[in-house]
Amino acid sequence: MSKESKSVLHRAIGASAIGNAVEWFDYGVYAYLATYIARSLFPGDGESGVVYTLLGFAVSFLIRPVGGMIWGPLGDRIGRKRVLATTIILMAGSTLAVGLIPSFDMIGIGAPILLYALRMIQGLSAGGEYGGAATFMAEYAPDRKRGFYGSFLEVGTLAGFTLGNLVALLLVNVLDDASMDSWGWRIPFMIAGPLGLIGMYLRSRVEDTPVFREVESKDEIEQVSGVYRDLATKYLRPVLTLFGLVIALNVVNYSLLSYTPTYLGTTLGMEESDALLVPLIGQLAMLCVLPFLGALSDRIGRKPMWMFSCAAMMIAVVPVYHLIGSSLTGAIVGFAILGLLYAPQLATISATFPAMFPTIVRFAGVAIGYNVATSMFGGTAPVINEALISATGNNMVPAYYMFGACAVGLVSSFFLIETKGVSLRGTQVPGTPEAIEEQRELGEPVEVVPVK
Repeated sequence: MSKESKSVLHRAIGASAIGNAVEWFDYGVYAYLATYIARSLFPGDGESGVVYTLLGFAVSFLIRPVGGMIWGPLGDRIGRKRVLATTIILMAGSTLAVGLIPSFDMIGIGAPILLYALRMIQGLSAGGEYGGAATFMAEYAPDRKRGFYGSFLEVGTLAGFTLGNLVALLLVNVLDDASMDSWGWRIPFMIAGPLGLIGMYLRSRVEDTPVFREVESKDEIEQVSGVYRDLATKYLRPVLTLFGLVIALNVVNYSLLSYTPTYLGTTLGMEESDALLVPLIGQLAMLCVLPFLGALSDRIGRKPMWMFSCAAMMIAVVPVYHLIGSSLTGAIVGFAILGLLYAPQLATISATFPAMFPTIVRFAGVAIGYNVATSMFGGTAPVINEALISATGNNMVPAYYMFGACAVGLVSSFFLIETKGVSLRGTQVPGTPEAIEEQRELGEPVEVVPVK
């Protein structure tokens, strides 16, 4: 690969990852500061407002499938770059606006209404952001290193989460409760504006993906009117497989990464600063291993990574949650264990999901399939966990929920077509005999992977 090609590839990676970082920075600070948001924007005591605040977290996910249905087919028609330029501005702008909402004492019921409205805008933009960024990165990455380069999208995810965690932890330790309730919690949301402008600049400097430009030049772009029908018929297997994998991925993601500070604080009674410290250490450990796990998937395949992660989580999650409830040290060690067992899923998303669909419906397939599953089982995880713990008094609810989700993911992984080293070019599902034949006709070197 020439220096110029590497430079373009690195810019594409940066453009994809920064948008993802902005998206998850918002979700991170929202989850980490849920108790302060509750006291500021909702009536009554802070405890009753936490469930309503977490409901606001879930609201943004309920609208994500709509975003996927809009942005996905549009990205397959007009290009990945144009859609991603729009979604990052919507995400950053609505996140900034959350920090400017007047308190409940000032405008009454208007405060939670504004919060939910802005969360819906965030969900609409996120419906195109994640699937588009994963597609963009996967189509730019070299076939034999797609796992390695794709892992940096999740580095962006965890970097956003971690930055949100660090900012929240700093504020909690520097400001008193009165200042946090009044204005301190707003600061992290205002950081999103500059981050969005940086992401917009990076995306403006990169051409659309070579894979998309090739299909576009041959006038093979799928029409929007046929996308939904085709996904429900021709591509039903990858859609259902993706759905099952995303259930495992995002129930763990949002139960572990987003909900943990609230769980440690409200359920286990841990100090606010300690509750924020626990996921910070685990996320830093995950950040360090993601590129190595991505590179490993380029050698052994995506399917073994998913099967191992789901099975290992099922074995470990219940005893580890007992460890998390034992002490601060136990919580730190337990979170890190689960985070590292979950990391093989996280590291291979960008290499796995886009490769499940052909170029003509790739953005739509990933965006719609991913976001429907996420809205039902991902973004709702914090509020479901909190409500079930309140109803049952059982602190092990998150562990049982993750166990069930990983069981679904393990079954789904058996139906995953292995695509390590396989080209994403062409109009057929990568890794299938039809795709291999088409790529031979295109004169492309083909690595044959048995379809299972």
